[in-house]
Amino acid sequence: MASSWLATAIVLLGVLMVAYYAGGYVAGRMPRFDGGRQGVGVWLIGLLVTLIVVGLGAIFGSQYNVLQRVNVPSMPIPTDKATWGGLITLAAVLLGTLLAAFAGGKVGQRFHTKVDRVTGDDR
Repeated sequence: MASSWLATAIVLLGVLMVAYYAGGYVAGRMPRFDGGRQGVGVWLIGLLVTLIVVGLGAIFGSQYNVLQRVNVPSMPIPTDKATWGGLITLAAVLLGTLLAAFAGGKVGQRFHTKVDRVTGDDR
């Protein structure tokens, strides 16, 4: 049972890191300089939207819970308390997505660096 939770946490972390890397890359391609900061901006916006959605879910409760109306298979997940595994996964997701977004922004910025090198524009 513990290995399935670990596999789920690893897959979740991997998918989120790829998504934030891609978002950071796109944001890094947009500005001329400071792609890393743009990548961190992507991470902050994603975090803010997530917190807003969690807040709205807490405020409105199960009134708009679409999954409650659909018969989906469920796993017995303890939702009454945070576990150490969940807290470690949360910390890994926060740190991993931050680093992935920053790295994606830096890689996206390299496009402008290469263009500037070819054109001789070194502002």
